[in-house]
Amino acid sequence: MEHPSSVVAAFLEHAERTPDKDCLLFEDESWSYARLRREALRWAGAYRAAAVQPGDRIALYLENSPSFATAYLGAHLAGAIVVPINTQYRQVELRHILADAGARLCVTDVPGRAELARVRPDLPELTLVVTVEVDDGMFLIHADPFEPEPPDPEAVALIGYTSGTTGRAKGAMLLHRNLAANARSVTTAWGWTADDRLLLTLPLFHAHGLCVGLHGTLLVGATADLRRKFEAPEVLDALLAGEAPMFFGVPTMYTRLIAETERRGTPPGPLRLYVSGSAPLSVQTFEQFERLFGQQILERYGMTETIMNLTNPYHGERRPGTVGMPFPGQEARIVDVRTRQPIEDERPGEIQVRGPHVFKGYWRNPEATAEVFDPDPDPQAGTPSRNGGWFNTGDLGWRSADGYYTISGRARELIISGGFNVYPREVEEVLQSHPAVAEAAVLGLPDPDFGEQVAAAVVLHPGVAATADELVAHCRDQLASYKKPRQLFFVESLPRNALGKVQKHLLKEQLAPGG
Repeated sequence: MEHPSSVVAAFLEHAERTPDKDCLLFEDESWSYARLRREALRWAGAYRAAAVQPGDRIALYLENSPSFATAYLGAHLAGAIVVPINTQYRQVELRHILADAGARLCVTDVPGRAELARVRPDLPELTLVVTVEVDDGMFLIHADPFEPEPPDPEAVALIGYTSGTTGRAKGAMLLHRNLAANARSVTTAWGWTADDRLLLTLPLFHAHGLCVGLHGTLLVGATADLRRKFEAPEVLDALLAGEAPMFFGVPTMYTRLIAETERRGTPPGPLRLYVSGSAPLSVQTFEQFERLFGQQILERYGMTETIMNLTNPYHGERRPGTVGMPFPGQEARIVDVRTRQPIEDERPGEIQVRGPHVFKGYWRNPEATAEVFDPDPDPQAGTPSRNGGWFNTGDLGWRSADGYYTISGRARELIISGGFNVYPREVEEVLQSHPAVAEAAVLGLPDPDFGEQVAAAVVLHPGVAATADELVAHCRDQLASYKKPRQLFFVESLPRNALGKVQKHLLKEQLAPGG
């Protein structure tokens, strides 16, 4: 297949060429390409019958299942824009994302429906909620006949929400051609073919699971063994049985696989490919895995706005502590954080990327879009990104003389805990909404299992008492569980500079000396 215009177009072609081939395996059930196509068309027809128009936003607040895939593909076939939502999100995140995206319809499951009920009165644009395995049958029975037509490559395919440190989550608009170009780069770099089977335990609401795992599978016509979630014993069972030649995970998954393998004393045989991303893979984990499993993990680097940017080579040295080189058809460079000019190898600066994978911009936020792109000073240079310039990743690092990139830190105050992004300001605002809290500062501290853990320093109002458990429960009620502070410190005051800005580097030294 030559350069499909979209992942959906590639999927439809595979459904035509190899209709009986397994596309998804899920809980002892096989979903052929033909079956997935048939169900996706039912969803598309039902969306249209529900008056969904091209460009309308459909939110998916669902755990992993074939229903996620069919509802997702059906939305694209109907011309809608998909808004994937983390199933761990609670009322604060849900209210903001659904309102900001202006979602007209949300597909969810039973746990999600209960959470949506808490915020739906605040969302007048959300006119319909469909709960799979409850009322989706009635929704689908009213589907209009629908003839499949691949979406416009220039149309927005999905809005992936990501945050900065200075405000609420922003919606990154990814076009159908962005998704296809990146999936093509990934499958080319990793030698991914129709003969492969991926053990897919990553959540489909996340770009790693959706835009890498599912899209790669659909682009090349391969098979994915889809699981509801990652469970180390179940994954190791599958690896020991040799059921799939590929596994993608986040570093926390690998640390738990190592622990489970050591507990059993029986490592699995070699796989074609283990991939790690979404958070830094420590050199210790890389080396421990290689000793125990007898092969190396391939580490890569991506983000919501660009999906995959850099990768260690499939053939060649997988250098621990680095994220490799640009994917085929993409570019990267290091620039000085002040002058924004490219700098020499081995010198630290900010990582920028450019290519057909780079997103269109932030949904309804042109100011934020302008801030993350540097204009290209050379009008003759190739400018495959929409903005004709380089995207500022906000990550700091350097490039070695032989082309390997290393990430040394983050220009933004992002915490990555277990592969999930946690933005301090969001947690700080929730803490400060508690009547006992005068001030709060949230930061990441090292954690051997999660990479980083969320920690909070809290100043209480004079004469008011509160316990750490009480404040953590307050966060858990309003935010995803992984965002709650795992350590909470009561302090008399927060260190500030002359302008009143909290000096988190000093606070980190106070809370975790030498950390």
